[in-house]
Amino acid sequence: MAKFSWRKAAVVAAVVPLVALSACSSQGGKPADAGGAAAGQVASTDRIKIALITHAAAGDTFWDIVRKGAEEASAKDNVELLYTSDPEAGRQAQLVQQAIDQKVDGIALTLATPDALKDVLKKATDAGIPVVSLNAGESISAQLGAFTHFGSNEQLAGEAVGTRLAAEGYKHPVCVIQQQGHVGLEARCAGVKAKVPATEILYVDGKDMTAVQSTATAKLQAAKDADVIIGLGAPITLTLLKSVSDAGSSAKVASFDLNADLAQKIVDGAVIFTVDQQPWLQGYMSVDSLWQAKRGGFKIGGGQPVLTGPTIVDKSNASDVLKFAQQGVR
Repeated sequence: MAKFSWRKAAVVAAVVPLVALSACSSQGGKPADAGGAAAGQVASTDRIKIALITHAAAGDTFWDIVRKGAEEASAKDNVELLYTSDPEAGRQAQLVQQAIDQKVDGIALTLATPDALKDVLKKATDAGIPVVSLNAGESISAQLGAFTHFGSNEQLAGEAVGTRLAAEGYKHPVCVIQQQGHVGLEARCAGVKAKVPATEILYVDGKDMTAVQSTATAKLQAAKDADVIIGLGAPITLTLLKSVSDAGSSAKVASFDLNADLAQKIVDGAVIFTVDQQPWLQGYMSVDSLWQAKRGGFKIGGGQPVLTGPTIVDKSNASDVLKFAQQGVR
């Protein structure tokens, strides 16, 4: 298995029945599953309430995987999970304020746009609510009051992609960013560019897949020397495959992140590889770490981020990963 692992996060995961979760409405992904965990025992600690607040956009399957991990941890830990999301930074901040007003016992959130969240996070920490971050904002997480962060180091992930592309002879990548200003996405493309200096950045509107397809098609028609195009999320990458076809381009397709459809494309050879940040772990560990903090004052990570990636998935190991992706955990 081709794998880039700079730090391994230890996860103690008891398998338990899924208790009823109180989940607020979400704009991203599919509804929560009603069940699915195996037999076991729920923690005997007092029931607590944890808010998971993300910047998920509607239809992005990545967040279904994050949520599934959070729900499994909640079931094990006797947690009432309140899941909400909004891709607009100001509204995400309002969701954090809502969680504070609900007097939750912990907040886990993404920090794609940290400047928009710093004031409301200070209110949370001033109120004595423990905070962890996940997925985005690793470099700023501690400054905003989170006691740890769960995710991939996005600069390192980008450099891993750039190193791989350079080794395979690619010289003119196009790196497609679906949300301008998102610190994690910008870091990914910066990492690629650090290893392949001729990398071009293409900004698209990730909320409109028709626009993504047409913008990328136009770019590939104009940039005849583009030899690989990189999507920064599975739905984006699957759309870029259509753009390559529409443009009559010979560019190959690489990716970040994963779902079952993308894993199948790697098995089939349509996508050369992806970099998985293991989002199920991000959701699971975020909830579990807040329960651990309540249970014994534990601070997982020792004040440092806990890395869940990057992990390369390519033709050599995609078949093994596919079965887990089909279960919704990769």
